[in-house]
Amino acid sequence: MRLFKTVAGLRCYLNRYRSGQPLFDRFMTGESLPEVSIGLVPTMGSLHAGHLSLIQKARQENKLVVVSIFVNPLQFGPTEDFQQYPRMLEQDQALCEQAGVDVIFAPSVEEMGVGRQQSAASRQPSAVSSQKAEGGSQKTEDGSQMLELEAQTISFGDASRFWNTQADTKSPSAQSSPTQVIPPEPMTSVLCGRSRSGHFQGVATIVTKLLSIVQPQRAYFGQKDAQQLAIIQRLVEDLNLPVAIVGCPIVREPSGLAYSSRNQYLTPEQRAQAIVLYRGLSQAAQVFRAGERSADVLINMVKTELQSVSTIDPEYIELVHPSTLEPLEMIEETGLLAIAGRIGSTRLIDNILLSSRKPIVAIDGPAGAGKSTVARQVAQVLDLLYLDTGAMYRALTWLVLQSGLAVDDEPSIAELVSQCEIELSGQPTLMEKQATSISVSINGQDVTQEIRSLEVTSNVSAIAAQPIVRKELVRQQRRYGKNGGIVIDGRDIGTYVFPDAELKLFLTASVQERARRRQQDLKNQGKDEISLDELEQSIYDRDLKDSTRALAPLRQAEDAIEIQTDNLSIVEVVDWIVRLYRE
Repeated sequence: MRLFKTVAGLRCYLNRYRSGQPLFDRFMTGESLPEVSIGLVPTMGSLHAGHLSLIQKARQENKLVVVSIFVNPLQFGPTEDFQQYPRMLEQDQALCEQAGVDVIFAPSVEEMGVGRQQSAASRQPSAVSSQKAEGGSQKTEDGSQMLELEAQTISFGDASRFWNTQADTKSPSAQSSPTQVIPPEPMTSVLCGRSRSGHFQGVATIVTKLLSIVQPQRAYFGQKDAQQLAIIQRLVEDLNLPVAIVGCPIVREPSGLAYSSRNQYLTPEQRAQAIVLYRGLSQAAQVFRAGERSADVLINMVKTELQSVSTIDPEYIELVHPSTLEPLEMIEETGLLAIAGRIGSTRLIDNILLSSRKPIVAIDGPAGAGKSTVARQVAQVLDLLYLDTGAMYRALTWLVLQSGLAVDDEPSIAELVSQCEIELSGQPTLMEKQATSISVSINGQDVTQEIRSLEVTSNVSAIAAQPIVRKELVRQQRRYGKNGGIVIDGRDIGTYVFPDAELKLFLTASVQERARRRQQDLKNQGKDEISLDELEQSIYDRDLKDSTRALAPLRQAEDAIEIQTDNLSIVEVVDWIVRLYRE
């Protein structure tokens, strides 16, 4: 594991990694890397089990993991605990090394170019803004141009190479008035923003700098800081930054108290009292599951529970939309019930997501485990939509061919896929795997029959292998998942496409059993028989390829239920899943 305290050192290391040059501590031979995949976990140090869960997720999904440790002065108000905030770099280094972190980036405030010249409450930022403009374009005080992008504005001096360069953070002008990033005011003025003026501007500024410095493929944030997560997701979307923001579940102590670096401020008695925060949220979740949707009722449930502990001083209890942070009066789909309060001088936050959507069934597993056949039949029995991802890729392939594009013209295909809409409707049959009554249309045209043509079949793999195609179709798959009620199978459905699926399953079978099934399939189709040894080797090679591929690798979600199907029939597997769903 390497520790860097300067941007120059970190960038040199990451540039060598991206180019496949030897890193001395990792790749002594200098061989080319099969994949450039960097995961970033931004932290302020004082690491605990919550941080370690983010690191574990990043370790599963990336070749190289960077953890930043930086106590950000821009997000602390003048009366907050910046000086007292726990700093324990040596302990954090040990935890990171144990967790398999590759790089720690622990810069000083001077290296990050922010200092303590301005408090979070008094800063007057001048650069990147996601707030609404009055209209037109105008000049800022320093003469830089302010450009209007629909309802959003971005003000900057020279940000044409925003992602690949940064200002000289050691120049006097940068030190006296650092560039700031300003998220939309409606998102920063609610919840914690009411009492922490300037806090989220400080968070957004440093997160943007870290994303620019590290340039990761993925960055990981905890759901405990739900407002921060929503703002960063919006920032990345508005600025078109090429990074996936991965939200990770809250990790709790056995008592239910959410892990926080500030928990160490609590006395044993206060720690026991703090549990009431989660207890109140749990009471509200219980009545929500019983059918209650009113914000007033849910909030009052929390208030009633908090009254049982007189030492708790609630700051807010609110129900908002988890993505926009707009206040909700009723939950129609999903709501974020959030709470903040003080015990003594320690401020704690917590939240819970309340979703009324129908459950999503996510089925992952290796090739030949029967997951597609099982998924179709589960959807049929439960009257859910089978989200046929294969049909979606086929529909796009048909459109590419109809448009006269070469299958390797990735820029043109990117343009095409980003503007197309694929619709699926109907139900699969319970008969053969390929027989289906699902209708498929693209841009309003029914292509159910056309996508089964030999031309589409022979080109779909080349189209599906393109990262932009994968990204855009996952976006459309998630649109179907908004209201739930779907069954979907693949390699990384439970870990990436629908990590919040209510029921996650991992169907598997031994290599020998899958080879036997494949041999029987070939025999039933009247094709030449292949020996079991050859089939087993082929399946073994396929498993290795699927689990190490750069795009959509095969992974089992931590909370997935594994079903070993060696001695089970299709009907038995389907019955098992149906029982789990109904439970």
